[in-house]
Amino acid sequence: MHQTNHKACLCPLKGVIDVISKKWSLLIINTLGNYGKLRFSQIMEHLQGISPKTLSDTLKDLQKEGLIERESFAEIPPRVEYTLTTDGADLRK
Repeated sequence: MHQTNHKACLCPLKGVIDVISKKWSLLIINTLGNYGKLRFSQIMEHLQGISPKTLSDTLKDLQKEGLIERESFAEIPPRVEYTLTTDGADLRK
């Protein structure tokens, strides 16, 4: 008798789960959800205790997973704003 295992493959979720399980990820998503568009320094102000490197790395990971968007403006000085994507907003809910 041949048995087959019917396990759901959560492979596409693996990257997202790895990212949101990190300490600051959900706090960043919640902060962007509360305030809309924020610049890097504004996120730093709202998240007391996060280092610039940790924030930068976490923002890159969240962007790579499609949970936040990064918009840069060709200005002097350069300006970058972060917002939630639809998936990021759904996750926040």
